[in-house]
Amino acid sequence: MPFSPGPVMLDVVGKTLTKDDVRRLAHPMTGGVILFARHFESREQLVALTGAIRKVRDDLLIAVDHEGGRVQRFRTDGFTVLPSMGKLGALWDADVLLATKVATAVGYVLASELRACGIDMSFTPVLDLNYGQSQVIGDRAFHRDPRVVTMLAKSLNHGLALAGMANCGKHFPGHGFAQADSHVAMPVDERSFDEILQQDIAPYDWLGLSLQAVLPAHVIYPKVDGKPAGFSSVWLQTVLRERLRFTGAIFSDDLSMEAARQGGTLTEASMAALAAGCDMVLICNQPDEAGKVLDALRDKRPKASRQRLKAMRPRGNALEWDKLMKQPMYVEAQATLKAALG
Repeated sequence: MPFSPGPVMLDVVGKTLTKDDVRRLAHPMTGGVILFARHFESREQLVALTGAIRKVRDDLLIAVDHEGGRVQRFRTDGFTVLPSMGKLGALWDADVLLATKVATAVGYVLASELRACGIDMSFTPVLDLNYGQSQVIGDRAFHRDPRVVTMLAKSLNHGLALAGMANCGKHFPGHGFAQADSHVAMPVDERSFDEILQQDIAPYDWLGLSLQAVLPAHVIYPKVDGKPAGFSSVWLQTVLRERLRFTGAIFSDDLSMEAARQGGTLTEASMAALAAGCDMVLICNQPDEAGKVLDALRDKRPKASRQRLKAMRPRGNALEWDKLMKQPMYVEAQATLKAALG
């Protein structure tokens, strides 16, 4: 099947596909599937689920939020329980070079295990700065210092790349300063553009070509724009595309979150995010509502948008789980993690 994904990433109802799931996956406006802990019972079941999705459409991106620490969807039946990124930041403070080595090992283990189960990408790394005041970010962030965040993210991205997986930095331009949780409220960051540029945006700039995708924050920065970043052409076009010269893919954060609703429908939110510059929008935990969006949307994205998403596909063949367990690079990565983190 030629690569022609639509602009919507959605989830499926359960651990196996229903007829309605199949209908939604086959819809031309569908471009990806995001999985959660509720989709996981065992590795065997997960492989069967991703395989069933591929039978419907082999051009869909299958993704998951699998960062390590608090945000890791699959944690049993052989999956390595990965450290929070904050632990890697603490390791940096003790031993810079060891921290970069461990970050690469974390990226490799994370990506190779997911790919062995048929998953294309994880929405990682978190590039937010840990100001010590955001409960939803907290130790999901590597560090307070944008230089440390950049170097550890670059090392993690290297590990992902060694396993053939693309990366996605989040939450642009930065969710670490705003206190509210965008899942349930609308966070507001009152700082000036220059302050955000010098601090939170710096990792996005410094990572340069090693950053392949970005996921913007559902946060309003009123001194820059009255719209949340994921719906703002100022943030996505003027700042990210033009000022930072970012050429990768832009994924919206979950449009089902409270901070994305803005009083409108999911269809209106999807259209607004795509118009602002997102290449793909995420609608999570509401498959029926996502189906309504699919029927209402018209794909107006330029060809370049599809090409950016095509670049997110994994590279090279993934090893099956049993072969991965014996692969020298994987064995060495595991040894690195155990030696450094116990």
